[in-house]
Amino acid sequence: MRLQWNDSVTGAVGYLVVHTLRAGLATGGTRMRAGCTLSEVEDLARGMANKTATFDLPIGGAKGGIDFDPKDPRALEVLERFCEAMRPWIDAHWVTAEDLGVPQHLIDEVFEKLGLGQSYHAAISRAADPAATLERVRRGLNAEVEGGFLLGDVIGGYGVAHACLAAAVSWGQTPAETTVAIQGIGTMGGAAAYYLHEAGMTVTTVADAAGTLHCPDGLDVPALLELRDGYGEVDRSRLPDGVEQLPRGAILSADADILVPAAISYAITPDNSYDVRARVVVEAANAATTPEAEAMLAARGVPVLPDFVANAGAVAWAWWLLLGQVDDDPATSFDRLRTVMHAKVPQLLAAWAEEGVTPRETGHRWADAPAPVTAPVVIP
Repeated sequence: MRLQWNDSVTGAVGYLVVHTLRAGLATGGTRMRAGCTLSEVEDLARGMANKTATFDLPIGGAKGGIDFDPKDPRALEVLERFCEAMRPWIDAHWVTAEDLGVPQHLIDEVFEKLGLGQSYHAAISRAADPAATLERVRRGLNAEVEGGFLLGDVIGGYGVAHACLAAAVSWGQTPAETTVAIQGIGTMGGAAAYYLHEAGMTVTTVADAAGTLHCPDGLDVPALLELRDGYGEVDRSRLPDGVEQLPRGAILSADADILVPAAISYAITPDNSYDVRARVVVEAANAATTPEAEAMLAARGVPVLPDFVANAGAVAWAWWLLLGQVDDDPATSFDRLRTVMHAKVPQLLAAWAEEGVTPRETGHRWADAPAPVTAPVVIP
C-alpha cells in the first residue's frame, strides 16, 4: 500500500508505504531528508518487513518518508502535518518511530500535540492496559545508561556494535586486534562507535556530513561524541589533537577491518564499492548498499551484514518493551540483544565462509520461512 501526501504550505512531499500487515499492524520509522523518494521508502518498508520476520516479531513492515530538509525551521510543522494526514493509519495500524532526520523526541512531541501520547500509539492503544503500557514504554525509552545517554537512543547502535563484535569473534580475532570505520555518528552510528570503543575495538575513522576524521591509533570516541550538535555533526573548532581531517568520501576507503555505513541509504554504490578496503561491511543505515554494489563486494570476497539483521536491534527492542519482555533495566535489554546478535551473525558468516551464500541471502531465507502458528499476541 502506497500513500503520497503533498504539503500545500511548503511543497514538501511525504510517503507512507505499508509492505506487510500482521494482526492489522505494521512498524517502521519516519524519515525526513531532502530528496527522499517513493522508491526509497518502498525499499525501507520491505527492509522493515524482513526485520520483523527475521526477529520473529508479531508485526508487519512499513515506512514513512518526507522529502524536506530537516534543518529547515519549518520541519517540525511539516512533520506534524504529515502525521495528521496519516491519522487513519497511525491511529490504528502504523507503529512509527525515529529515523534519519527525525529524532524520537521530535516525533513524540508531534504525537503529543495530536493527542496520541507516543509514536507507538497504534500498538499501545490495543494493550490490555494502555496507560500502564505507555508508562512502561516511556520509562524504557528514557532509562539512563552509562555515558549520559538514554536507552531508547542507544539500543540500536548497541546492537550494531555487537554485530561487529560477533563478526570479529567469528574470525578468531579479539576486539583489541580489530579496527573499524563508521560513516555517520548520529543516533545509530554514534552509539555503535561508543560501545565498540568501550569493548576495546579501535575506531580509527568516523565521518559526518562535514567530512572524515581519522586517527590511526584510535579516536577518542567519547570526546568526539561530546562535540556533536543536534544533527550528529562534530564541531571542528574543538577537535582533539592528532585528529586528521579528510574529505567526506574518504571514509569508504578507510584501512579498517570493519566498515559501518550508518548515515544515508545507498551510500555504497557501484561507483565507489571498489574503494572499500574493509573485510566486512556492517549495515547500520537502512539500505546502505545498493544490490549492484553488494554483488561487486561479494565478488571481491567482502560480505555485507544486511541492515535487517545488523541494525534491527532498535525495532526488536521496541517490541520486547511493548510486550513486557524487557523493562527499564538497561542490563536486561543489553543482555537479550547481545545474545541474539551473537547467535545470528556467526550463522550468516558461516554460510558465507563455508557455502559462499551471502549473508543477505541467508537472512532472506530466515525472513521468508513460514511464521509459526501461535496464539494471538496480547500486549500487557
